[in-house]
Amino acid sequence: MRFLLLLAATLAFAQDWQTATELPALDLTGFTPAQKTALLKLLRTEGCSCPCNMRIAECRVKDPGCGDSRTLASIAAQEIKAGKKPEQVMATLRTSDLAKARRAALLGEPVALKTAGAPSRGPEKARVTIVEFSDFQCPYCRVAAMQAYKVLAMFPNDVRLVFKQFPLDSHSEAELAAQASLAAHAQGKFWQLHDRMFANARQINRNNIMLWAKEIGLDMVRFSGDLQSGRYKKQVAAETLEGVAAGVSGTPTFFINNKVYRAMMDPEVLKPLIEEELKKTAQ
Repeated sequence: MRFLLLLAATLAFAQDWQTATELPALDLTGFTPAQKTALLKLLRTEGCSCPCNMRIAECRVKDPGCGDSRTLASIAAQEIKAGKKPEQVMATLRTSDLAKARRAALLGEPVALKTAGAPSRGPEKARVTIVEFSDFQCPYCRVAAMQAYKVLAMFPNDVRLVFKQFPLDSHSEAELAAQASLAAHAQGKFWQLHDRMFANARQINRNNIMLWAKEIGLDMVRFSGDLQSGRYKKQVAAETLEGVAAGVSGTPTFFINNKVYRAMMDPEVLKPLIEEELKKTAQ
């Protein structure tokens, strides 16, 4: 019976969460039209604190049993009804005990990671360092790489991104791509080849890597020699073993100031985490 009631409630609200005018377990009695519009807009924008990586309204519709989205939606409703502005409500949600506890759970204990000499973007003395273990043939890594760029754009003076190799055995050309990226790094053009390979992940092979290397202006005699000799094979293996020792089991895996990040690379989820790290380093 309980399952049937839950199913009925879910179906009743089974409409597009971006246009839904009512959400499960959210009482809008006494709201003015303007308050209701402001609340729903906020809930469609603000992320849920549970591991679903959905917005609050989306989580309410797709997972009405989620306690996080129900609590956050209730807090937001109370604030809006009390006359608070949307930006004030968002601040309340992000600093709530629930949100703080969830963010804390997203980061593991610090581990030792080597970053000296590795490809990086952002200020050398940035207060927050994001280390990424990645595979050039991994489709999730391609998406995460673009999201990581957005995070850097959010914190241009405070965040540094470091790339580490973790080619998976299941990807036939990932090892070669890893070695090629380090050969490009030796010539100061890691990120140019990084972007080419992620943009064309399904076309990665030796011939195309050589073509892309030429297009970005590498010294082809040196680059070709580095690949043929396997010059960077040991480094790729060393970084992979380093990742395994740090608990990496798949790609992409990110570490925030040496603490493993247990969620998808989402700039909006990362933003408050990074802000908290910056507060710690300022103390």
